Amino acid sequence: MNLLRFSPLRCAALFFGGLLLASSAVGGDTLFFNGTVLSMDAAGGTFDALGVRDGRIVAVGKKDNVAAGLRPGFAQTDLRGRTVLPGFYAAHDHFPDAGLAELYQVDLNSPPIGGIRNMEQLVAALKRKADATPPGEWVVGWGYDDTLLAEARHPTHADLDLVSPRHPVWIVHVSGHLAVANSRALEIAGVTKATGQPRGGRIRLDPQTGEPNGVFEEAGALVGIHIPGYTPEQRQAGIVKAQASYLASGVTTTVIAGATPETLHDLDDAVASGALRLRISALLAARSADRPPDLRAPAERIHLTGVKMRQDGSLQGYTGYISAPYFKPPEGQTDYRGYPARPREELIRMVADYHRKGLRIAIHGNGDAAIDDILDAFAAAQKADPRPDSRHRIEHCQTAREDQLARMAQLGVTPSFFVGHVYYWGDRHRDIFLGPERAARISPLAGALQNHLRFTVHNDTPVTPVNPLLLVWAAVNRLTSSDHVLGKAEAISVMDALRSVTSEAAWQNFEEKDRGSLEPGKLADFILLDRNPLTVPPLEIRDVKVIDTFIGGTSARARGARESSR
Repeated sequence: MNLLRFSPLRCAALFFGGLLLASSAVGGDTLFFNGTVLSMDAAGGTFDALGVRDGRIVAVGKKDNVAAGLRPGFAQTDLRGRTVLPGFYAAHDHFPDAGLAELYQVDLNSPPIGGIRNMEQLVAALKRKADATPPGEWVVGWGYDDTLLAEARHPTHADLDLVSPRHPVWIVHVSGHLAVANSRALEIAGVTKATGQPRGGRIRLDPQTGEPNGVFEEAGALVGIHIPGYTPEQRQAGIVKAQASYLASGVTTTVIAGATPETLHDLDDAVASGALRLRISALLAARSADRPPDLRAPAERIHLTGVKMRQDGSLQGYTGYISAPYFKPPEGQTDYRGYPARPREELIRMVADYHRKGLRIAIHGNGDAAIDDILDAFAAAQKADPRPDSRHRIEHCQTAREDQLARMAQLGVTPSFFVGHVYYWGDRHRDIFLGPERAARISPLAGALQNHLRFTVHNDTPVTPVNPLLLVWAAVNRLTSSDHVLGKAEAISVMDALRSVTSEAAWQNFEEKDRGSLEPGKLADFILLDRNPLTVPPLEIRDVKVIDTFIGGTSARARGARESSR
C-alpha cells in the first residue's frame, strides 16, 4: 500500500467519493419517525425524523418533509419517543484486545471494574486458570491495580510462584504499562540480574538480592515475545467478542491507537467474512509506519489515519513523565518525576520524518513534561515543513497545563483526553500521584474549550470498559468512584461532551464529511437511546440505555437476532 493512503486530506477525498458504490448493497429507503433526533450538526439541530437510503442519510426534519424525499414503498420505524444520536466514537482504544482478554485471559480488575481486592484473591483467580491449563502453557492475566489491592503493592514473582510451579505466569497492570512475571516466565525469557536495564523502561530489582523481582515497567516485550500468539481463529473470535460490547455501548467507529499490520489484516478478513460491522479508524504503530498493509476493505470500513507513538507511560504506574515530583513518590525517591520514552531530540527527529512524509502523528503523553517534548517536536516539524490542518494528536493528555493548551491551539494540535481517569483513578491522583491541585486539573476539558481546542474523550479500552456515555457523565460531573467532585472548574456542558464522542471525533480523524453528525449525505450510523441525555438530570447520564445501534442504516440488534437464528 502506498503511504499516500495515510494522507488524511487525500483519504478524505478518495473515501468520500467512492462510498456510494461501496454502500449500495445495503439497499432500500426507511423513515425513522416519532423521536428526538439530536443531529449534532454545527447548529445543534433537533428534529423528529430522519430518512435513510442505501446506507446513507437522505434527510432529517419533520416527518412529512422527510417522507416526501423517500422512494415509494419505503419502510417505517416508529422511534416511540426515544432519542437518536450519531453513532459514538471510541476515540482511542486498542480494539479488539478487550475481546481477546475476555476470552483467553484472567480478569484481575478491582472494583469498580472487577472483583479482585487482595493478593490472595488475585492468586486464587490465576490458580483456577492454571488448574484448567495443561502444564507448561502460559497463564495470562489482565487488569490488576496495585493501588486497589489491600496490600497496596505490585505482585512479585514470589506471589505468582504460588499460582503454579509448572506454568509460566504473566499478568499485565490495568494501565497496560507494567507487568509481572513468575519465576518460570523469567527463566523462559532469560531475564536475570545480569540483564541490562532496557531503554525507556525498567526491570525492578529486589533490593536484597539484586535479582529481578518480576515487575517490568514499560518493558513487557522482554517477556511478552515468548508468549505464543493467538491462532487466526482465536483472533477472529476476539473481534466478534469485542464488537458485541462496542455495539451494545453505541459505538459505530473505533479508533485503534497503535494498530499492528497483523491486527489490520485480521480486521480486513473480518470485514470480508461479514463478521465485522464496526468501522475502523487506525493509527498504525510507529514501528510499522514504513510498511503499511494492503487492505481489501474500502476506507469507509478501515481507514488508516496516521501513526501512533509514545513519549511516556502511566501516571498510576509512576512511569508518566511530569515536570514536578509525584505527590507521594516511590520510597526513597523524593525528586521522582517519571521518565520519557526517549530523549526529546530523538522525538523531534522522528516526528520531523513522519511529518515530512505527510503522515498525521498521534503521540501518547500523560505527564506535562512529556507533553512539552511532544509540543516541541510538533513545533519543530511545522517550522521545517509547514502543513496546514495537520491535526496532529496528543493522546490521554492528563496533566496538560494552561500554557500547553494555548500552545496546542497555536500549533493546530488536537488532544484526546482520557477523562475516565476522573472516575476510575481520580481519588488516587488526588491522594497519591498528583496531589489535590494537579489532580483537579486532570483532563482539563473546560480549559481546552477556553483555548478553542477541538478534542475528544476516550476509554482506552481495554484499560477501562468501552462506555462513551460514562465519559460524557464524567466530563459533565467530574465525580470520582467515591462520589467526590474532582476539579469542577474543568467540567463542561452535556452538549460539548456529546460532541467529543461524535462530531468532534469525526473531525479529529478527518472523517467529518461522512460521520459524526446526522446530516444528508452522511453514513447512516446512529444510535437509539431510551432517554435524551440533554434533558435527564446530569447525574443520570451514565444510566441512559442504548436501545439499538445502527450502522449503515441497519440495526445491530436485528442483525444479531437474524444471525443467531441461522
